[in-house]
Amino acid sequence: MAALQFPCTFFKTQKWMDDYAASDMRCGDLTEEKLKSLYRLDYISDRVDPWTLTRRSSMDRPRSIFCCNLRGQGEKISSQQCANILFDEFRDLSHLFSVYGPYRYLIEKMITHMQNGNGVPFRDPSLDRALKEHVIQDKTTNSTRQLLQEAFNTYIDWENKHLPASDKDRLRKVILDGKLPKFNRFQDNFNGMGITVHDTWVTHITLKSLHIENDRYQAVVHYKVQDHFGLDSDDILNKTFSQFNFFRIWFVLQRYNQFGFKPFMTNMEATVRITGGRGAGKH
Repeated sequence: MAALQFPCTFFKTQKWMDDYAASDMRCGDLTEEKLKSLYRLDYISDRVDPWTLTRRSSMDRPRSIFCCNLRGQGEKISSQQCANILFDEFRDLSHLFSVYGPYRYLIEKMITHMQNGNGVPFRDPSLDRALKEHVIQDKTTNSTRQLLQEAFNTYIDWENKHLPASDKDRLRKVILDGKLPKFNRFQDNFNGMGITVHDTWVTHITLKSLHIENDRYQAVVHYKVQDHFGLDSDDILNKTFSQFNFFRIWFVLQRYNQFGFKPFMTNMEATVRITGGRGAGKH
């Protein structure tokens, strides 16, 4: 029986890596009329009115009895000034979703990258660390790490000290039955990872090496995950999202044809070691 050759990418999600045609990667494609009529984005900011390019006063806000009478009567500003004010408010509002922990600063960095990066993919060591922690710390029975550990225990040919090439598809099916690492746990609502990544677009898993000795093995497994920092129509029409100015500002900065700030790919990678032994069974 032929041995599996390394590195071996045995799992890929159906969606594509670097899919710039995805709906949440569009930008600058909507008019003021469509943003107001289709998405009800008449009011998006407490600081500025992007439709009239005027600053707002404290009286020109929904809570003010003067709001409707003062609309559009504030200080006139340029489109660039308006975008800068919106990005500042965007960053300030992000603190609602990134309250504590080592990743709470990531969302501000990613918003600034949207403002200045012109769509260039984003990487940060903190994202890689968050992914690795997630994979290692997930002790649930259907986590990819736990399922792979059981699969290696079961499918390794201990007599010949290798993993048969014919078992590559079995590894893929093991992952399909499990739960990929995503940042949609309860704590991710507050630690900064839910707002920066949340769900993920594509995941590739590669077995880089497998060392077998004395009825024990050590596997080195690499995770490559990509998400999109962008919003599509379903996002902004979601009742939960649409009530927050945070998402309303984001959508307008990205999709309004007078702004058109580019969304971008968020890339993260992690390499983990999985160990086990002959006859170890389930852990």
